[in-house]
Amino acid sequence: METQKIVEACLEPAAYDEKVTGGIKLIQTHISWIFLTGKYAYKIKKPVNFGFLDFTTLAKRKKYSELELSLNKRLCPEIYLDVLPIRQEDNNIKINGGGKTIEYALKMKQLPQARLMNKLLELGEIDKEMIDKIAKKIADFHSKAETSIEIAEFGSPKKLRFNWLEHFSQTEEFVGKVMTMEDFVFAREKIKNFMENNHGLFEKRMEEKKIRRIHGDLHSGNIFIVEGRPYIFDCIEFNMRFSCQDAAADVAFLSMDLDCKKQMELSGFFVNKYVEYSRDNELRKVLDFYKCYYAWVRGKVTAFRLKEGLDDKEKNEVEETSKKYFRLAMKYIDNLK
Repeated sequence: METQKIVEACLEPAAYDEKVTGGIKLIQTHISWIFLTGKYAYKIKKPVNFGFLDFTTLAKRKKYSELELSLNKRLCPEIYLDVLPIRQEDNNIKINGGGKTIEYALKMKQLPQARLMNKLLELGEIDKEMIDKIAKKIADFHSKAETSIEIAEFGSPKKLRFNWLEHFSQTEEFVGKVMTMEDFVFAREKIKNFMENNHGLFEKRMEEKKIRRIHGDLHSGNIFIVEGRPYIFDCIEFNMRFSCQDAAADVAFLSMDLDCKKQMELSGFFVNKYVEYSRDNELRKVLDFYKCYYAWVRGKVTAFRLKEGLDDKEKNEVEETSKKYFRLAMKYIDNLK
């Protein structure tokens, strides 16, 4: 009930210090609420536990909000501003107000939703010049991203094997709905063989400090393009297993996303420019492996929605989207040696 009161309060202009223009818009994901006030966006974490993330206590939500702020400032310091307490005094709930702290909100500068890269791609407004800027920004970011013995271990063959076994385990229930058993078995065997055949390559990339605290969720829905500049936001903060990976994983995710959107020319150009800026010439040896990884992730996460009690139309749309990602994953798997 307290959570519902907070959401209702944040939909009212009185909850904010600044003047709200044009009403408050709520964007909801499975792990957060985002309130758009016109000038700023306020993100509140939901009190949920999905195993791979746990926001069930106020202390944890504060911790991960502060971590989200600091990690995203690496790529987007102009956008990520502060973590503010939400306080209640009598019946009044206000961000940064008086009284008892009942929640925390991550404050960000609001950018126009129409300038999201995924929407601009649909309009044909993303060209190679912008892809070049994005590639350089990501290469520069990776060159400075944190690395350590602990972080490097997340890119080890052992950890990668665990991640894939988890994927296959979580996907098996959808066999026959979004992929065939033949494809599932073939993919599982091909991934296993690739990791065994390239054990030395993965260890070499660990030794060469290619495993870093990267973005972890780098797709076109997490990039704003405003006045000719890319703003890359919403990196993963809640689980080091997802955010500490080979730098090639970030490149692969965005490249896969562009492939999925039938932007193969831009996808290839992006990879070429990244390799040029990073001088990571061996990246291509693991690129399809990580592209397959993220296509599988997207297919799996989309398929999870089939458990939500959708109507027939929604169910068909979700199934088709999931099938699209798994078909793409199988294309990448065919390239693995």
